[in-house]
Amino acid sequence: MEGMKSNAFLETERVGTLMRKYSIPCIISLVVAALYNIVDQIFIANADYLGSYGNAANTVVFPLTVVALAVAVMIGDGCCAFVSISLGAGRNEDAHRSIGSAILLCLGSSAVLTAVYLLCMDMLLTLFGGRVNEQTFACAREYFFWISLGIPFYMFGQAMNPIIRSDGSPKFAMCATVAGALTNVVLDPIFIFPLKMGMAGAAIATVLGQILTAALSVWYLCHMRAVRLRRGSFGLRGRLVKKFLSLGVTSFLAQISLVASMAAVQNMCMKYGALDPVFGRVEYAQIPLAVLGIVMKFFQIAISIAVGMAAGCIPIVGYNVGAGRRDRAKALFTRLLAAEAAVGAAALLVAAAAVALLFFLQPEESNFLTASVVLEGETIAEYELSTLTGPVTLVVDEAPYPLTIQAEPGRIRIAESACPSQDCVHTGWISRAGQQIICLPDKLVISLSGSGSQEFDAISG
Repeated sequence: MEGMKSNAFLETERVGTLMRKYSIPCIISLVVAALYNIVDQIFIANADYLGSYGNAANTVVFPLTVVALAVAVMIGDGCCAFVSISLGAGRNEDAHRSIGSAILLCLGSSAVLTAVYLLCMDMLLTLFGGRVNEQTFACAREYFFWISLGIPFYMFGQAMNPIIRSDGSPKFAMCATVAGALTNVVLDPIFIFPLKMGMAGAAIATVLGQILTAALSVWYLCHMRAVRLRRGSFGLRGRLVKKFLSLGVTSFLAQISLVASMAAVQNMCMKYGALDPVFGRVEYAQIPLAVLGIVMKFFQIAISIAVGMAAGCIPIVGYNVGAGRRDRAKALFTRLLAAEAAVGAAALLVAAAAVALLFFLQPEESNFLTASVVLEGETIAEYELSTLTGPVTLVVDEAPYPLTIQAEPGRIRIAESACPSQDCVHTGWISRAGQQIICLPDKLVISLSGSGSQEFDAISG
């Protein structure tokens, strides 16, 4: 009954107190875990020999680390819930054997994933937009190689974190993650700036931090409080594995859905960025991916807070369900829903305030409106629409489908085209900064920059 005595406070202590005691360290752990990649991105961005190429490479690799995280939390969160239920019900044998099974499953799955990453590196990087240009792809390969070697340590640390919480030690779980992140923060600038190790340096600093977290987790597993591991604990027991994986599958789906959305968005950035007159150029093609990566990292912080509150409550709910105290589990669930709603509302307000601030901080717009005509990546004409005194006509005979462009004071359009779809002609006049006319068959783009005219319609047929 040693396990029941060690964690008996989960059945008696006030629900609100327990929620704070477990959720806050879990939130800190997940936010700090998210900071691993953010720290890399900050130092990479400030290295003049890496810059946007390095940041874009970091963005390409990030979803692949989330895949590893998804598998790790499926094992860790599922085992955490199962161990808590078992301790609450007094089934100590199931508790220590499930932890042993989870350790072996984590080691095996991480070895398989590492092998897949190393063998299918080029294909995976291409899938997530790494072929945007050659320099970005080279940076992504360099970074991903070392990150792949660290996958077993990363997955082990992330999987053991919730298991340590289930043993009644949320603060130690937090400290193990924080220690690894601080190691990364200290080593990143050393490897990137004085040693000039580039993307490999950023990745190696990350892996060394993950090794420290994994090592601290191993130490704790040898000194557990509520559960004692022994030689007989280690073995893949199908009955237990099936039970705790079914409890962790929701954690897996939450993370893997992010991977699917990131893959879609990153490929759209690559596809539609190529249509832009600036980002369509090879030397600038990586910039949309780099910007997307920065935005995604801040989004990951908000997600970490929300997930951290729920994940922190797993041991409390599991123990009380196992002990037959479903009333306490229900009370905790009610509090958790209210807290999650508050966090969601706060995140929405912060995001809205940030967007509003960006608009207010924009420099005062000029009174000029410039039209640029780009054919197959080369600017062939520019017109200052705000200073035109009469209509101007440009005939583009060198295009695959010859066309006629007509510019007037404050607006521009494609008046005639030999292309079969005629979409560019149907777009009509454009008259505001940021608007474009795109003719895909001719690979021609007309873009407006400047303050734009307020006297004309945005688009007229």
